[in-house]
Amino acid sequence: MIKIDHIGIAVRNMADSNDLFARLLGEAHYKIEAVESEKVTTSFFHIGESKIELLEAADPESPIARFIEKRGEGIHHIAFEVADIRAEIDRLEAEGFVPLNREPKRGADNKLVAFLHPKSSNGVLVELCQSM
Repeated sequence: MIKIDHIGIAVRNMADSNDLFARLLGEAHYKIEAVESEKVTTSFFHIGESKIELLEAADPESPIARFIEKRGEGIHHIAFEVADIRAEIDRLEAEGFVPLNREPKRGADNKLVAFLHPKSSNGVLVELCQSM
């Protein structure tokens, strides 16, 4: 079974964005976490059974910094939680989707993550995640 785990939103300023989303959602973020491999700082908010993940670049050369430079702040990706990430990568590749990384890596929120190229999913960066 696949379910929406979170929606990732690229932001320029984490403090300002945490305040904005706390006011929007009526509660504060529950966690801030650095993800060294992606050169990003994340902040998570609960929203029902899913989450909002704010992503701030920790390095001007990070993927989030490049995303904001090209597109500005906004929705960066949608993440789906899966039971077996490796099997799901194989299944989706057989369906014609293009993995950006075939081998899952450690991501934020204690998850293994892998991404699908947006060109194979109607311009949407898709993240697959599995709880560790």
